[in-house]
Amino acid sequence: MSILQDQPEPPSRPRKTFLLFFVLTAVIGTATYFEIFPSDWTWWFDAPKTTDDSPAPPPRVENTAPATEPTTAPLTPEIPEPEPAVPPEPAPEPAIEPSIPVSRPAPSLRVSSDVPEASVFLDREFLGTTPLEIIEVSRGPHRLNVSAEGQEGFAQTIEVGDEPLSIEVRFLEIRLNTQVEVVHKHRFGSCRGLLRADLEGIHYETGDDDAFSIPLSEIEEHTIDYLDHTLTLKHREGRTYNFTDEQENADALFVFQRDVEQARARLATASE
Repeated sequence: MSILQDQPEPPSRPRKTFLLFFVLTAVIGTATYFEIFPSDWTWWFDAPKTTDDSPAPPPRVENTAPATEPTTAPLTPEIPEPEPAVPPEPAPEPAIEPSIPVSRPAPSLRVSSDVPEASVFLDREFLGTTPLEIIEVSRGPHRLNVSAEGQEGFAQTIEVGDEPLSIEVRFLEIRLNTQVEVVHKHRFGSCRGLLRADLEGIHYETGDDDAFSIPLSEIEEHTIDYLDHTLTLKHREGRTYNFTDEQENADALFVFQRDVEQARARLATASE
C-alpha cells in the first residue's frame, strides 16, 4: 500500500467555517458584556492569582472615601534629664551707712519773777537775778530756788529736756497747797486720814465720821509740838483736834504747819 492511501482525508470546509463563526460570536459577546457591566468583572482581573487549594477571596467592596496620604506617627523627642537645681546665691546684705549723730541744741532755762532782781539758784549754785536766761543747761532733773527780800522763797524740782523751759515765779501771789498723812488722836482710840490745806481752809479727810473743814479765818490755834510729835488745831468757838503721824520725826507735820501759817500771815497783810 502506498503512503498516500494511509493519510486521513482532510476535513470538509463547512466544519471549519462553523467553528470560526462560533469563536468570533463568543468573543464579540464577551466584549459586549464587559462594556455593559464592567464593575462585575473588575475583581476577577485585579484579584491575585491563587492556586486551586486556596480559598476564594471575598468580593471587593469599593471604597468611595478619598485617598489620603499615609501618615506616620510623630517621633517623640527624647527629653533630657533635668539638671540638679542649684540654690540661688543669697542676696548681698545692703551696706549700712554709718549713722552720723545729729547734734541737738543744748536746752535753755528762763526764769522770771513778779518781784524784780530775785536771786536764782540752780542746784545750790547762784546764777544771777531775774529775769535770767541760762544757756546750755544739762538735761535731767535740777533743783531751782528763787528768793526775794521780804518774800517767801520759791523751791521746785524741774526737769530739763530738749525744749526750752520757762519758769515764772509769783512772789506776790498767795499760794497754799499742802497736805500730810496723819493719825487723829481721839479721846478713845484714833483713826487715820489726810490733812490738807488750801486757801479755802484746812480739811481733814477720812473714812471715819469725824471728817471736817475749817476756814483759815476761823482757826484759833494752829501749833506744832515737835518733841511731843503732835500738831494741834483748834476751831474758834469749837473743838480742838490733835494729830500725829507714823514717821520717825515730826518734820512732815512741821512743814505743814509752817506753810499754813505763812499763808495766813500774807492773807492778813493783804487785807489791811
